[in-house]
Amino acid sequence: MTAESLGKNSLSKERLRLWLRMLRVTRQVESELRERLRTEHDSTLPRFDVMAALYAAEEGLKMNELSKRLRVSNGNVTGIIDRLVDDGTVERIAIEGDRRATRVCLTVVGRKTFRGMAVEHERWINALFEGVNEEDAHHIGELLHRLPASLNDAPTLNDGNADGPINH
Repeated sequence: MTAESLGKNSLSKERLRLWLRMLRVTRQVESELRERLRTEHDSTLPRFDVMAALYAAEEGLKMNELSKRLRVSNGNVTGIIDRLVDDGTVERIAIEGDRRATRVCLTVVGRKTFRGMAVEHERWINALFEGVNEEDAHHIGELLHRLPASLNDAPTLNDGNADGPINH
């Protein structure tokens, strides 16, 4: 084994440990957010995400646009939208000239409801990350920007490494 291959192996192991730490922290934070949304707002994280996307798009979104933004299937979004419509926080608006398509947007009540949830969500995140100061938060964010934004940007698993891809 050469010094170069030992260095690559060490780097590989360190990256694996980093991934596992990131995954553990993400799961813990997500679990806490899910619990708080459930107990304090009788809501779910997917509902919060849908409302956030609609809040950002004041004119509303077509269902397929919403699905693309959230990176989920139309079927996943449809059930959530149905419940939000039943709650009076979202409305469906027919699109003129296209009988099959509808635009969905937050109602006045939905916008007010989401604003309250968003303020608390930010407070929860702030409390969960209280051990991270502003400089560290910025630095971690900058480091994470170095990672590929999508799998399409990532190098392939078999990038010429003599060992080939890892089979799990």
